[in-house]
Amino acid sequence: MTTQSTSTDAVRAVTTAFAGLVATGDTGPLEQLLAPDFRHHRPDATSSTKEQWLDAVGGSLERIDGMEVEVKHVLAADDHVVMHTRRRLPGGPEITVVDICRFEGSMIAESWEIIEPAAEAAAHLSWWDA
Repeated sequence: MTTQSTSTDAVRAVTTAFAGLVATGDTGPLEQLLAPDFRHHRPDATSSTKEQWLDAVGGSLERIDGMEVEVKHVLAADDHVVMHTRRRLPGGPEITVVDICRFEGSMIAESWEIIEPAAEAAAHLSWWDA
């Protein structure tokens, strides 16, 4: 399998699992995509195991019911897929999210997530001035 087809398969897997999660609240397709030793890394330098992360995702599904998601970009290079989305809860704030997934074979071994409230974006453009 070439890198091109591997990247295409990884993009398809990530977008399909994410769309299914948002549309139906079913974590099953996502769970099947995660390697047994999967790690989710957070900006606060903590990380979650597969089970911890799936519990957190499952626990948030009721609170994100009706969330609108606009996929802006999905990029793949070698063993990584990056998905940039804009998300809005009904009546709630808009956030920008960047998910980074590292694959080992056909499974996600690690992921990172960057979340920024859209209303705060301007304040973050000059953080170095503080």
